[in-house]
Amino acid sequence: MKKIGILIVAYNAASTLASVLDRIPRDFLPRVSKVMINDDSSKDSTYLVGLGYRQMNANVPLEIIRHETNLGYGGNQKAGYNWAIDEGLDIVVLLHGDGQYPPEMLPDIVAPLERGECDAVFGSRMMVPGEARKGGMPLYKYAGNRILTKFQNTVAGMELSEWHSGYRAYSVEALKDIPFNNNGDGFQFDTQIILQMHEAGKTIREMPIPTYYGDEICYVNGMSYARDIVKDVVVYRAHKVGLGTGETAFATNTSYEQKQADDTSHSRIVGWLEKKPACKILDLGCADGRLGERLGKLGHTVVGVDLFEAPGVADRLASFTQFNLDDGIPLSVGTGFDVVLAADVLEHVRDPESLLTQARGLLAANGSMIVSVPNFGHWYPRTRVALGRFDYDRRGILDEGHVRFFTRKSFERIIANAGFRPRRTASVGVPLEAANRSQGAATKPKQGIAGHVQRIAVEAWPTMFGFQFLFELEPSIQKSKVTTPVAAEESVSSSQVA
Repeated sequence: MKKIGILIVAYNAASTLASVLDRIPRDFLPRVSKVMINDDSSKDSTYLVGLGYRQMNANVPLEIIRHETNLGYGGNQKAGYNWAIDEGLDIVVLLHGDGQYPPEMLPDIVAPLERGECDAVFGSRMMVPGEARKGGMPLYKYAGNRILTKFQNTVAGMELSEWHSGYRAYSVEALKDIPFNNNGDGFQFDTQIILQMHEAGKTIREMPIPTYYGDEICYVNGMSYARDIVKDVVVYRAHKVGLGTGETAFATNTSYEQKQADDTSHSRIVGWLEKKPACKILDLGCADGRLGERLGKLGHTVVGVDLFEAPGVADRLASFTQFNLDDGIPLSVGTGFDVVLAADVLEHVRDPESLLTQARGLLAANGSMIVSVPNFGHWYPRTRVALGRFDYDRRGILDEGHVRFFTRKSFERIIANAGFRPRRTASVGVPLEAANRSQGAATKPKQGIAGHVQRIAVEAWPTMFGFQFLFELEPSIQKSKVTTPVAAEESVSSSQVA
């Protein structure tokens, strides 16, 4: 049997708390390990009511805590979920001390978790049409709930019927996997924890609950609440595509996600190479080898080099060498490449001009080099710098691993100095597909209206709206006149796959 805990968050709930406890089904109580009342420094006798109830009802496994200072609605939940983790519970149910949510439904709300069917269960007042209004929900709250829920679903890529119910049950193991302690202490906590569950790939199930509005005092400032949760979902989506510090997209916010959508750098590179006859390709900074694997399926032979050997990379490529590109290109990769590929890598090396110069010497006759680099002139870093708020992010143009930044003009100068000239160029926008991707997803999503708008903006003003620049380069200096730099000696092991 699962160890079930009930967390009752209470603030000035002296008149309703005993009734809420009485309404917990008595045949359900033997299955409950703990009932915790978190009195959030109430100004009334909530704490004393809890103590009195425990004294009169020994069959209820009741614990009462009174916070000396008010932690806020979110802060109170944080304390409760940390308590559930410390107590070794399997399931924790959030119940409000004001009686707004029905304790009678506790057996139903924990049942899917007991069966292991999901990671969280949310009670929804909106699943049954008309029931919320029949239960006394004021029209303005009903309209606000529906509008905000629609907006949050659209921006976050979810399909909940309601984001604003406070009747929830969580798997404690799922809570351990998300950084809920980083959330705000106010009412925005409920939105933030939904985003975290979604980001971590957790399964949320909803079930209809009745609506009850009594004489309880509402402590939510509607306008500031709406502002906070709108900001939360917008920031989350921005973090997913690489704009911002990235902490809300903690599970999928890696630097080297494969870009599947048509109008992204990886797909453009594949498109440039798909009609070429079988090529010998050197992939510098190949990451996990998935881009090279896509090229291999087109009939090309791909040799990869990267600082780290990602799991499975050697199986995806014809051969792989682990090497630090800051030291140059290892001798073992050979020469005579039809294409040298540097996708999202030059910004990670200290001297990209020297690397380009060396790569030029490895090309076969009529060979070319394909590179993609982030655009520091994009509106996002421009705005950050203009506001005096420059800092590194977890990914994107201001990725914390970037040691060089480029504008189109500055990179064209590096290209010329390295003995190349552009054969063709392209600009792509922010990879919007990442915003629709939860952990483990690898689909090729449609970019929708936002994608079409961005494409128009990139074409109209690439230096402002282009997220990345792509170049196919050809040597501007005749092969016979090129002095090939001495390739670096290998300092770490390489793995070769036949």
